[in-house]
Amino acid sequence: MTSAGGLGDLIRDPDDAIRRMDEWAAGFARKAERYAAAQQETEQLRLTATSPDGTVKVTVGADGVVSDLVFSSRTRTIPPEELSRMVLETMRKAQSGITDRVAEVMGRSLGDEDPDTRAVMLDSLRSRFPDPDPDPADQPDAPAEEPEPPAAPPPAGGAARPPAAPPAPGGPAAPPPGRRPGGIDPDEQDNNPW
Repeated sequence: MTSAGGLGDLIRDPDDAIRRMDEWAAGFARKAERYAAAQQETEQLRLTATSPDGTVKVTVGADGVVSDLVFSSRTRTIPPEELSRMVLETMRKAQSGITDRVAEVMGRSLGDEDPDTRAVMLDSLRSRFPDPDPDPADQPDAPAEEPEPPAAPPPAGGAARPPAAPPAPGGPAAPPPGRRPGGIDPDEQDNNPW
């Protein structure tokens, strides 16, 4: 015995069964077209962010890959370590907008269709491209940094050495002035492409 709307109904009315399958196939084709349009629009997305002082501008695609990187003339006066940090922070800032932009495209193209699939996809993007950590200097409740004690005077008869740069937060200590990581003299480094 079959229930109403089950296989028995399809067997009793083959014309109705064919009509239903045609409707299902047409609906599936329309859905596939909407997904293809959303994918094409997503592939065209470009997100750009600029460092707070305008020194670095980074553009990324919806996949997070950098498609353009622009430096202002100010980069000539910035230490390489600082410039590297600026590039990475600006890139992460651009990437952090990917999830929202993809969600907009999906909303326009797909409406309320497949909310579970959309949620999984957007969660994946959020985990890959999280919001950048806020700059502690921008935080209104950030505690004031305590000044460091004055450096000890140089030993008698010895030349004063400039203080080493403080280590970057979460990174290795900076090399002494005039030296590069690994103890390579800057003059010797000129012949090394890496």
